[in-house]
Amino acid sequence: MVAAISVEDYEALKDRLAQRERELLLERLLVEKLKLEIARLRRDKFGASSERLEHIEQLELLVEDLETRCSALPDGEAQNRAPSAPAHHPPARKSLPPHLPRETVRHEPGCSCSECGVELRYVGEDVAEVLELVPQRFKVVRHVRPKYSCPRCQTLVQMPAPSRPIARGLAGVNLLAHVLVSKFADHLPLYRQSEIYAREGVELERSTLADWVGSASRLLEPLMDALQQYVLSAEKLHADDTPVAVLAPGKGRTKTGRLWAYVRDERPMGSQAPPAVWFQYSPDRKGERPQGHLKRFNGVLQADGYAGFEALYEQGRVVEAACWAHARRKFFDLHQATNSPQAHEALRRIGELYEVERHIRGRPPEERWRVRQEHAVPKLQALRGWLDGVLAGTSSKSELARAIRYSLGRWPALVRYAQDGRVEIDNNAAEREIRAVALGRKNWLFAGSDAGGERAATLYSLIGTAKLNGLDPQAYLAHVLEHIGEHRVDRVAELLPWNVASLLDRGAVEELQAA
Repeated sequence: MVAAISVEDYEALKDRLAQRERELLLERLLVEKLKLEIARLRRDKFGASSERLEHIEQLELLVEDLETRCSALPDGEAQNRAPSAPAHHPPARKSLPPHLPRETVRHEPGCSCSECGVELRYVGEDVAEVLELVPQRFKVVRHVRPKYSCPRCQTLVQMPAPSRPIARGLAGVNLLAHVLVSKFADHLPLYRQSEIYAREGVELERSTLADWVGSASRLLEPLMDALQQYVLSAEKLHADDTPVAVLAPGKGRTKTGRLWAYVRDERPMGSQAPPAVWFQYSPDRKGERPQGHLKRFNGVLQADGYAGFEALYEQGRVVEAACWAHARRKFFDLHQATNSPQAHEALRRIGELYEVERHIRGRPPEERWRVRQEHAVPKLQALRGWLDGVLAGTSSKSELARAIRYSLGRWPALVRYAQDGRVEIDNNAAEREIRAVALGRKNWLFAGSDAGGERAATLYSLIGTAKLNGLDPQAYLAHVLEHIGEHRVDRVAELLPWNVASLLDRGAVEELQAA
């Protein structure tokens, strides 16, 4: 016989169950946040890149969903935290950026007291700031050029028409820069941009936007020559490539082209030389492509084991440096698939090499070389002996043997970094730049032609270099498009990102003051 319970007991039980459900939700949110933090730290510490990216993105989405569910709890309940992590305090709210323009809205209670009618006396105020978004808006700029005539000699006087980035084009420099950055930095294909503009009451066909992209890239081509010269003048480069789908004319299908990224970034060795990335497009992946790109380069090339680079190394003017992130990835994939203890041990040993690097990032080459000789070289020697021993007792056809042979086959290039303080432990500098192409490729699917691939290389180069130098790529492209048409070709290097950074900063300050 089931005992009856009172209405009060039933309601109390419901409240306890609801409270426990809220506590579990908050505890799960804390666990997922800690997982996300650990994944980020592992990626930063051990140099993992693409194999961790998808996992981190999934955690980001899960945490976002849990935070949304927590925010829907009644007031006060979302503030409860699981007691299992008392040392994990919620971060203090950051103040809003001081450079943003401020608009003040005063909420005056009136001049007299609502109770007795006596005039109120000011004693202070409370201020709360709210971050608001002002939607972008189009405007039409009318360039009026009055005509005057001289009453004596009848000479007609009129100011010349201002130059436009596109001859007889409707796009101003800011709109044109916005279209370029939206496609090549924010990964919005032109047809989506056209739909967004239509919602704002401005009809811009995709074909029109495509014409703007083509005209802008042609205008920017001289700057690519200056960027190429700067990148290839480095003593060390990072290189990587990625496939892009390109329409094959007359065949109704796509072919596979390549985008090659060459990165100059000397900041990890304490240099003040500005970082830069130079992209090149090719319709295939033949070895002659990178060999042609790098025919004027002399120095250390850090890249993967692509055979097309071999001819450069054989000539002697380019020195090979391999990437420990690639070697590590072989063991990581094996560990993920089989939970191999040998693969786990390899990951641990490679992690120790990255720990050495963490302490010397940004140090001069001489100091980096000295620390590596003292701490990294013994670990590398121990790792080599361990790999040889494991390989001797492993089936030659196993995945573990393949992973070990990958590292041993590239050993001289893998340990090159320990002998040269200029060289990095991995090629992540190039892989980071290639990632922007991979993200865009998921959205705009394919390039329309080989010429479209070359245009993409131009825009990825300038946008990527602007971002590496801490510039807003849209502001940078707008500045260049405004001035490059009338700039001397032999001095076009003056428009590279690091040469106009101070002008852009001053322009931003003046714009805020005007607002």
